[in-house]
Amino acid sequence: MENVIEKIRLTQFSHGGGCGCKIAPAVLSEMLARLPAGGSPPELLIGTRTSDDAAVYRLNDQQALIATTDFFMPIVDDPFDFGRIAAANALSDIYAMGGSPILALALVGMPIGKLPLEVIGQVLEGGASMCREAGIPVAGGHSIDSVEPIYGLAAMGLAHPEKVKSNAGAKPGDVLILGKPLGIGVLSAALKSGRLDEAGYQAMIAVTTQLNRVGMKLGLRDDVHAMTDVTGFGLLGHLLELCRGSGCCAELAFEVLPVIEMARGLAQEGVKTGASARNWSSYGDEVTLRDVAPWQQVLLTDPQTSGGLLVACAAEAATEVLALFHAEAYAAAAEIGRLRGWEAGARVVMQG
Repeated sequence: MENVIEKIRLTQFSHGGGCGCKIAPAVLSEMLARLPAGGSPPELLIGTRTSDDAAVYRLNDQQALIATTDFFMPIVDDPFDFGRIAAANALSDIYAMGGSPILALALVGMPIGKLPLEVIGQVLEGGASMCREAGIPVAGGHSIDSVEPIYGLAAMGLAHPEKVKSNAGAKPGDVLILGKPLGIGVLSAALKSGRLDEAGYQAMIAVTTQLNRVGMKLGLRDDVHAMTDVTGFGLLGHLLELCRGSGCCAELAFEVLPVIEMARGLAQEGVKTGASARNWSSYGDEVTLRDVAPWQQVLLTDPQTSGGLLVACAAEAATEVLALFHAEAYAAAAEIGRLRGWEAGARVVMQG
């Protein structure tokens, strides 16, 4: 049985992997537009309007419940690593709202009869291990027999109602800070095509399994005005959600963006995911690129599975916020740009 398990490649069972499976932003917007408007109770502080990472419901004057769900198909072949990555990615939505997770429910879809039960168990063990690291239980869940392997979490957390960080809170003049390096989608594409070596795989695992728990401390700061996490829509896509929600524009410089070095080289060689092109076709008309090479555009739209927090903070607080990231072991965290007030035209200007 052990030899059979070692030969199984989880990625061979799925048509896509990780956050690269997400529906393209333009298609998702069209789907959400069909939802009925109005009727939300006043306790629902954040719903679908600002494309935030989670829903937020006021329980009382001191507590707001943060609720989210996230799941996807395998981005790696190792079942334990797949579980860890999927769980870290799901919990990231709680941290991105400035909250503290309290529990999770497992969402499991597996091709029963095609995957050994031991492999499925390792996926669940990986997710549970990440929840233990976050200090929360997996308190239940739901499972189905599906054609492709699917795993993720429904997660809940708490925050003070006045400390929740929404996409709508950023202000002109804010500095933008990114907590993790870009390039996860490129590495995943290289893995699937057999071009990723062991060092590249370990770099990928290190980034994707690092919990964004610094969001709990950032959420307590009044000078942190907005947060989101960079996942399937790429840096540009999630920055655009923040800009739209806050009525701002952003100016970025590629040269200061943190990028996984191996992913940089692979992107220059033409390695990319199909999701990168879908992302660009969904929102490229809102972006102005100046002296940006095609490989750089790939990294800007690259789907990030369990990517970093993107923070908009007051300019005078940027040094402290960046120092907090570094103190919490996000070594690649960097200041990547600034926000300005809305002007007619593109919402993001990217300088190569």
